[in-house]
Amino acid sequence: MQTDTDVLTFPASCPAGDLSWRDNALCAQAGPEFFFPAPGSSTREAKQLCGGCEERVACLEYALAHDERFGVWGGLSEKERGRLRRTQRS
Repeated sequence: MQTDTDVLTFPASCPAGDLSWRDNALCAQAGPEFFFPAPGSSTREAKQLCGGCEERVACLEYALAHDERFGVWGGLSEKERGRLRRTQRS
């Protein structure tokens, strides 16, 4: 099964300063604590919300381009983004 992250390019394909994707992102309807859970807490609900968001790929590209190290971005946790970075560099 292919996912959006399988075809993601690095660095981001959108301009680094372009934040227009945030206007339509579903995360704007939830509080930041939803995407930045306490250490050891589940990220499942945030990832589910991201899964239905049209701006998921743009969000993930932003997080990768800006080395976001905390929280759920584009449906991926910190560890998942780290693995994606390592995969794309090799």
